[in-house]
Amino acid sequence: MYPLVALVMMIAGVGCGVITSNKQTAKKLANAKRRARQYLDERLAEIKSKKQQVISQNQARTADYERTITEDLATQITDNQTRETRIRQHADYLKQLSSRIDDDERRYNEIKDLNAKNRAFVKQTIIQADQLVVHRHQILNEQSQLDDNTVKQMVLDETAQQLRRERDIEVKYLGESTETYANRIADNVIIEAIQRGPEDVPRSHIERNVNIPSAEIRNRLLSHDEQHLRLIETLTGTGLIFDPDDFLTLHIVTHDPIRREVVRRALNALIVSRQINNANIETQVNNARQDVNDELRETGEDVVLSLHLGAMHPDLMKIIGRLKFRTSYGQNVLYHSIEVAQLAGVIASELGLNPRLARRAGMLHDIGKAIDHEVEGTHVELGVKIAETYHEEPIVVNAIAAHHGDVEPISLIATLISTSDAISGARPGARSESVEEYVSRLKNLEKIADTQPGVKESYAIQAGREIRIIVDPKRLNDHDMSDMTKHVQAQIENDLTYPGKIKVTAIRKLNVIQYVGYNQKRRRYANATK
Repeated sequence: MYPLVALVMMIAGVGCGVITSNKQTAKKLANAKRRARQYLDERLAEIKSKKQQVISQNQARTADYERTITEDLATQITDNQTRETRIRQHADYLKQLSSRIDDDERRYNEIKDLNAKNRAFVKQTIIQADQLVVHRHQILNEQSQLDDNTVKQMVLDETAQQLRRERDIEVKYLGESTETYANRIADNVIIEAIQRGPEDVPRSHIERNVNIPSAEIRNRLLSHDEQHLRLIETLTGTGLIFDPDDFLTLHIVTHDPIRREVVRRALNALIVSRQINNANIETQVNNARQDVNDELRETGEDVVLSLHLGAMHPDLMKIIGRLKFRTSYGQNVLYHSIEVAQLAGVIASELGLNPRLARRAGMLHDIGKAIDHEVEGTHVELGVKIAETYHEEPIVVNAIAAHHGDVEPISLIATLISTSDAISGARPGARSESVEEYVSRLKNLEKIADTQPGVKESYAIQAGREIRIIVDPKRLNDHDMSDMTKHVQAQIENDLTYPGKIKVTAIRKLNVIQYVGYNQKRRRYANATK
């Protein structure tokens, strides 16, 4: 019984639930329909509002577009009117231009006809003139009995004679003017070259000694029976001797300035390092030799660049650098060569010559002195060989060979080099020589001249660059005087040391005086006194 009741109650519960659910569903459906109608009304209102806005905007845009089109049409109408006006004006201008062209063509035809008439008249006039010239020549030939060729030759001869006369007058004037002002012009050019050319550089002094700072360093150099000094001498080919009066002064004995500089640098490096042993000595000597070689190359390159000498072989520039350690009578040969190059360049510019070639020849004129301690021969001969080896121009080679008068110069540049060399060597302070050496050299020159037979007296002039010999005309004739000067020249070359060149001048003067009427005057005077 109980299960049946439970079943009935369950069915009743389910029925109640279904009914309740249907009521809720109907209620929700009614609410949904109400919200849908409300949403639909709102959307319709919104669509209507937007429709009105779109219609208003389209109307405004249409009005703006219509207004713009109207304005554009008005503008185009105005432009078309303007173009029509310009076209009418251009048409009027073309009509006027056509009228002008017609007028010009008419005037051109008139001028053309007139020119044709004038040409015909000129042609007829030329024919008549030619006939007159022929007739005149016939009359002249008949009256003078000369043909045309003879007359032409006479005119040419007279003109040539007149030109020769004017040429002779001009040449004579130029020659006299040149002779009159040559010395003045030369002095001005040399003064200008001295003022503009060489730069005044301090006089360099090449050290031939090394000062040892202390007795300890000296003893270390002399230790082991002077083996360290002997090793340096062997490596460098020089001699090292301590001064007997100053035991801290070490003399470097060698004729080669490059070796002397290597030894000086090596010794200074040893003194600074204070490590005096065989290994360090070899190292410092090698370093010093390398430093000197580098300095030679750099010096040569700097000189070539500063003087604007142009392209030059690297080995030749290194030889130029060797001149830095070479002196001649106390004058540094490198600075002397630079000075000669600058002087020659300025003088060449003043004379209209090639200044670069003159500077190059001046720089290389004493290049032989860089190796004259190593190779036999004069510095002139060695310089010529060096220049030819490195394919220098013939003018440069001749300038080197002729700067001491050994050969004849073939160009003005060679003469400029000799002049510049003399200026550089003769200027005050260029070369050093003691008063005793100077006086002794002059006396020796005069002594050599005085010992020759037939010499009355001699004078050394121009600071020993010339010796003038006065001979006895009764003892020596012209031939004997020539032989005597050759003997003096040879003896000076063999016995004396001299800078540059010395000029030997012999003078033979014979004065014969006779008086006319002297005895007659004496007789008249004697008769008058009786």
